[in-house]
Amino acid sequence: MPAASWLPAQAAAARARAYRLEEADVVRWLKELREEHRDLDDVIGHLQNAGHRDAMQLQRLKKRKLKLKETIAKLESELIPDLDA
Repeated sequence: MPAASWLPAQAAAARARAYRLEEADVVRWLKELREEHRDLDDVIGHLQNAGHRDAMQLQRLKKRKLKLKETIAKLESELIPDLDA
């Protein structure tokens, strides 16, 4: 399941619905995505503090981090039950 964490947020949520992942599986997947997001944050911070000059690499890492954040938000919203008004 983590191998597909590169998917855009909408695709990841759709995949979760299509495979009818159990809530526990989604929670586990979210934990892995959050961990990867934290790790990327640490790497980006370290590279910036070290004066890393490869702007393209930093940009790719930041883009990856943003995609993870979007995927996490989408999956979290999938865990919230629909309330009929």
